[in-house]
Amino acid sequence: MRRVILMDIHHIFAEVVLSKMLRHYRRVGMTRSGLEGFGRSLRRTDEIVVEATGNAMAVVRVLSPYVDRVIVANPMQVKAIAHARIKTDKIDAGVLAQLHASGFLPEVWVPDERTERLRRLVARRNQVVRHRTRVRDEVHGILQAHLVPKCPHADLFNRRGRVWLERQVLPDDERAAIAHHIREIDRLAEDLAHLDREIAPVDDVQVRRLQTITGVNAIVASGIIAAVGDIRRFREPQKLVSYFGLNPRVRQSGLGLAQYGRISKHGRSHARAMAAWAAAKAPGPLRAFLLRIRNKRGHQVAAVALARKLAVLIWHLLTKEQDYFWARPALVAALSSKSGKRRWYLAISFGSKVPARSRGIDSVIFDVPVRTDFLEWPLRRLALPSVRSPSRCSSSSAFRIRSESAFFRSSSNPSLANTSFGSRPASSWSRSSFSIAM
Repeated sequence: MRRVILMDIHHIFAEVVLSKMLRHYRRVGMTRSGLEGFGRSLRRTDEIVVEATGNAMAVVRVLSPYVDRVIVANPMQVKAIAHARIKTDKIDAGVLAQLHASGFLPEVWVPDERTERLRRLVARRNQVVRHRTRVRDEVHGILQAHLVPKCPHADLFNRRGRVWLERQVLPDDERAAIAHHIREIDRLAEDLAHLDREIAPVDDVQVRRLQTITGVNAIVASGIIAAVGDIRRFREPQKLVSYFGLNPRVRQSGLGLAQYGRISKHGRSHARAMAAWAAAKAPGPLRAFLLRIRNKRGHQVAAVALARKLAVLIWHLLTKEQDYFWARPALVAALSSKSGKRRWYLAISFGSKVPARSRGIDSVIFDVPVRTDFLEWPLRRLALPSVRSPSRCSSSSAFRIRSESAFFRSSSNPSLANTSFGSRPASSWSRSSFSIAM
């Protein structure tokens, strides 16, 4: 006969209740030896129900070999379904028993050992980063309290910034405090380097696939994989959006119109913002999307829109097992070509030399290797609306693609020798450009 055993977990002990008669079974100490002794007294057909808490996963790992199944309930949803004025361990266990018997118990997905380890490493790294930020803010607070001007260098804590910091006039106690903070920053930097080596795997296919998204490095990709876990448990991209807490809150009753509020912010907050800020800093289609929305709706709305767009993109990439189509050219060339020889270069420019803040865009030009069969693709494959001549297309709304004339005069590409783009043939492209409207 199958029994359902409910455990109300505390820091020191756990109250065990049998669901059939809501009879108090026993009190178990929250130690490995105590849980193992309790597990040996159970049957192989039993099921255990616990609420998700700080040490719930450890209880699952210890008791799983002794029973048929260990169910982890979502405490937030359990509280929303059943709320009692009188709250005791026996009543809480009874609520869980009733929800489990009716099939309404909201379960939590239990990750495997590898995913759980990766989640712990990512959480530990976030703690180290927040601690380093607090220490840096303390140094800036000391300088501000003594009317020290802003550091003229890019980073106060690099080599040039530290040399500038030593020349400032400060009291002896404050100078000693700054020296202590700098030593702490150096120690935290070593911890971060060690955690980065532990987090970023070199043989993970999913991590390499997410790295094809512009701005997403190995650390960000590993953090996303740790938060998502098994992508197959999300049947559609909206499920992943809701899991990250990026779906809006909805209020609707009767014949009234639905009112949409702010995002729910459920789930892991660091995973919600990690990929969005990484993609927002790197030039590419995602940053262009962020800037376009920011000019219309503001920075906060644009950041949420970009995070949701990335969640949908991540679901498609992992589910369909495909790389990002607008992948970073340098990464695509490194993964697709073992020789590493550069055939031609892609120069992308967002605007001219007008300051970025006044125009809402960046002005970035960089040269990277890309696939040589790029120009052989149909323009409809690039999902671009039209092709304009350089004289009719403004620099602020176009990609300017330049190529070395030696590549187009190469005998290995005779089909491209007389190809014209805009108003000039490809053979006259030496250090010139044509524009593709965004």
